[in-house]
Amino acid sequence: MKRVSHWQKNIVELIRRTSTDLPADVEGALRRNLRKEDKDSRASWCMRNILENADVARQKSMPICQDTGTLIFYFSVPVGFDTNSLMAVTRSAVSEATRKGYLRQNAINSVTGLPFGTNVADGSPVFHFTQGARKTVDVRLIMKGGGCENVGRQYSLPDESLEAGRDLAGVRRCVLDAIWQAQGKGCSPSIVGVCVGGDRASGMQRAKQQFLRKMSDKSPLKKIASLERRIMRDAVELGIGPMGMGGRTTVLAVKMGAMSRVPASFFVSVSFMCWAFRRRGVLLGPEGGVQRWLY
Repeated sequence: MKRVSHWQKNIVELIRRTSTDLPADVEGALRRNLRKEDKDSRASWCMRNILENADVARQKSMPICQDTGTLIFYFSVPVGFDTNSLMAVTRSAVSEATRKGYLRQNAINSVTGLPFGTNVADGSPVFHFTQGARKTVDVRLIMKGGGCENVGRQYSLPDESLEAGRDLAGVRRCVLDAIWQAQGKGCSPSIVGVCVGGDRASGMQRAKQQFLRKMSDKSPLKKIASLERRIMRDAVELGIGPMGMGGRTTVLAVKMGAMSRVPASFFVSVSFMCWAFRRRGVLLGPEGGVQRWLY
């Protein structure tokens, strides 16, 4: 990998943008839903404060949320690309971004309880790689806060307590139960990522991967797209609202994917992102230069 400084500089900038600048499609969804809330309601007050917070963070280049979360990187690289060097550069970029204040010292030693000062440790950051016939390096970053991670759930169908069978109607019951159980925790309004199928590990991973989608897109699978829309309508009726204060805006988007499964298992994995939906991306050229910012 040539000109390592270009790679590190631009990944630091990716981290800065992700941490401090709410994507336009997310802010647009918040503003559209604000107009649906009663003007003098707690929901309206809460969402106005959310938008003001996002604006201040952008202007001052400060983290949108004090919990800068788990950094999850998704790389799509050319076949044969040196991924070891790319991981090393990214770790250096994470360390630099931490020193500059774009990230809190958020990686904690699970044994001692002490923070890793650079946010670089076993399991931090998280890397996912795919290779393909391409010339650019596609880098996507999700910063997943602890509050929304804590309310994620996984179900095994059939679930007698929910009267949920092994079908899409059962999946719907599971997702609505997860939203209901969260009750505004994890800083709603939420974006909900869902995976139908897979095993316990791959299902939750695929559920989180749904957060790479744009807010306005639809699943290419008609039945899944229909279920996404149905759950969005149902979530309004729950009345949980922003931060659990009541109102119409409990969920900003539902993004659902599906995987194969073995006959004995039928898992439904549900992951949440908070209103501070921090995900950004960049296309980097062969020497690490920016070709295009994503989202």
